Amino acid sequence: MATLVKPTSPDPNQPDLFSGEGQKPVYTAPVWSIPPAPKKPPPVSPYVAPPETAVPVKTRPLVAPPSDLPPRRQLLVGEFILEYELRRSTRRSIGFMIDDDGLRVTAPKRISIAEIDEAIRTKQHWILSKLKERRERRAARLQKPPVEWIDGAQLPYMGADITLRLLVGGRNRSIYNPNTRELWMTLLPGASEETLKNRVQTWYQQQAKTLFEERLDSYAERLGVQYHSFGLSSAGTRWGSCTADRKIRLNWKLIHFSLPLIDYVVAHELSHILEMNHSQQFWDTVGLIYPEYEEAKNLLRKRSQELPVLFP
Repeated sequence: MATLVKPTSPDPNQPDLFSGEGQKPVYTAPVWSIPPAPKKPPPVSPYVAPPETAVPVKTRPLVAPPSDLPPRRQLLVGEFILEYELRRSTRRSIGFMIDDDGLRVTAPKRISIAEIDEAIRTKQHWILSKLKERRERRAARLQKPPVEWIDGAQLPYMGADITLRLLVGGRNRSIYNPNTRELWMTLLPGASEETLKNRVQTWYQQQAKTLFEERLDSYAERLGVQYHSFGLSSAGTRWGSCTADRKIRLNWKLIHFSLPLIDYVVAHELSHILEMNHSQQFWDTVGLIYPEYEEAKNLLRKRSQELPVLFP
């Protein structure tokens, strides 16, 4: 049974939490551990339904829906079978990208498969070492204990921790107090842990969308470029992307990090509008609006390994 604790003195910075509805109980145990009120059984009909006769249904063979994902290829590299995703583009050279999904190769349409395979073999030592590093980093992160979704839980937000506070009330509400760094979540009685996690994730995404748009506009003006559109992504550890038609996507999980690290990713993706590569000229472009990009890049890699497992 959950323990009821009434707040001793309401925070003057949070007049909406308790005004107009009376004080709500604060559940120090998980909300979903409270047994729901027993329901009355439905009335039994005095009539007896006629027996139902099963109608034979012709079964159809299951057909997998068409996939929108680019094809994956396999290549024998030394003693390893290397699987990679191949994408065609208008770029002039072959590009390599490694993330949690493995190796992705982007090549011009005029380049043959044999030439792509040869380019992979040429860079096999770099590719295999990066894939190993990525696997080890992901394994270390998954070994961390997940967050316990209870009142008082610590959640990462903008480079520091905030405290999750749980209330039970007549409607769902989310209120963040920046002075006390507390995120108050009002849930319906009997709400599940999954409901709470979804609510917190939605709040994170709302904060991310607002902040990222502000930073994109600010840095785009400094660089003298315009982006076509912006959207949030949920990629594993890929923090951002920019397409040739200037569509930018930023990972909403960046909201866990401090503003300088968010700004680095923003400056990085905006610079791709001028340089769709990672050449020295690209990094020189990033340096025009974010001179400390090297330090930020290394710190972002380190901080991403230190994040607790929130939404596995």
